[in-house]
Amino acid sequence: MRQKNLFSLRNILFAALIAATMVFASCKQQPKEAEPFRVEHANWVYNATIYEVNVRQYTPEGTFKAFEQHLPRLKDLGVDILWFMPIHPIGVENRKGTLGSYYSVKDYYGINPEFGTLDDFKSVVAKAHELGMKVIIDIVANHTSHDAVLLTEHPDWYVRDSSGRVVSPFDWTDVAKLDYSKPELRRYMIDMLKYWINDIDLDGFRCDVAAEVPTDFWNEARAELNQLGKPIFMLAEAETPELQKYAFDADYAWEFHHIMNGIAQGKKSVVELEQYLLKKAATYPKNTIKMNFITNHDENSWNGTEFERMGDAVKTMAALTFVIDGMPLIYTGQEVGLNHRLQFFEKDQVDWTDSKGLTDFYKKLTALKKSAKVLDAAEQGADIFRITTTADSSIFAFTRENETQKLFAIFNLSAKEQTFNFTGDAHLNTSYVECFSNSSKEFTKDERVTLKPWEFSIYLNNK
Repeated sequence: MRQKNLFSLRNILFAALIAATMVFASCKQQPKEAEPFRVEHANWVYNATIYEVNVRQYTPEGTFKAFEQHLPRLKDLGVDILWFMPIHPIGVENRKGTLGSYYSVKDYYGINPEFGTLDDFKSVVAKAHELGMKVIIDIVANHTSHDAVLLTEHPDWYVRDSSGRVVSPFDWTDVAKLDYSKPELRRYMIDMLKYWINDIDLDGFRCDVAAEVPTDFWNEARAELNQLGKPIFMLAEAETPELQKYAFDADYAWEFHHIMNGIAQGKKSVVELEQYLLKKAATYPKNTIKMNFITNHDENSWNGTEFERMGDAVKTMAALTFVIDGMPLIYTGQEVGLNHRLQFFEKDQVDWTDSKGLTDFYKKLTALKKSAKVLDAAEQGADIFRITTTADSSIFAFTRENETQKLFAIFNLSAKEQTFNFTGDAHLNTSYVECFSNSSKEFTKDERVTLKPWEFSIYLNNK
């Protein structure tokens, strides 16, 4: 039986303004859930950690063969899904920088020769599968390079301005926008997706700027991909609920990401986090998945490393992405505390020296994600039940509980030491083990707790 969410009075008022979907019973309230969407997730999706692979910068060679040597390490890290940034040939016309953007695709069926050959990539896929990991690749369906195969062979498949010139979306001058009013283009793209599943044995796709492509195309594509005889995973680079109705398993938790940045910088507090969770519960059905992250290729290269944006709160926010409902992401180098903005259009390199000792930290988080069924994504996970405190604007404490497990997490989301009492009591009468220290703990009713700046504890009870 799922618990109801417990929120404070200030959020009852907020929820009435943003959703008018709250029901009240005493001091408890439950956001009215939207109707479940119809995407059925593969069994391996629910407790998965996804890992973003930047092949160009991963090794000095920047090749599939060189990356393949890291697969056992990533398996040991606890990675379940490998997401490769675009592996296709990059356009030359209007190229940005020396090597160009991965997202300026010249040939959807091709392999970037800088990375190696198709056989090299197949070897990576096969080895990853042997180790029990799934593999997805980035698909850039919204646009191609200006010298793409499609622009040469099918110039009528592109959006053009009044003068007949192809249109570049936003300020992305190195790419040309495709026109999805063309049935032939749609057929081509779906057949291309099928090729990567059938012939290369991929397990799905991360779809770039998915909301810029018509939703009905994605719905049609997913329906056909579902007929191929294997479970797949589809991740939308978007934050649009309708995309998860029929097409995608997961989308981006951008709003959550920005709130974490704001909290770390002292510009936001637990109030905004709680409001976000209320809003999400009212707009996303229970069986949808948000991908939670503190960094990715865009954030790292353009907005700064997690250490630049979050400072001393990095580990705190990383832990939060694993225990909040959704799927956590680890980006290339995050597991060793990479504090360097990787160049986007040039060759750069990750320093794999784990000077901050973060690898073991992430191993514990991925292990917790797998062992604690309460942390499963979507409908299989347990609801978040907030435990109120005397420091509610700084302390975010909550339980997630099912028939066999109970997790109790306490986060000091501030740069100041906090001493407080719990005013909620759903965490009581339970013997816990703290997931990082392995120490046992049972809380008392009037217990006074002190947490250092950004300190957190995650407790688990197996009933």
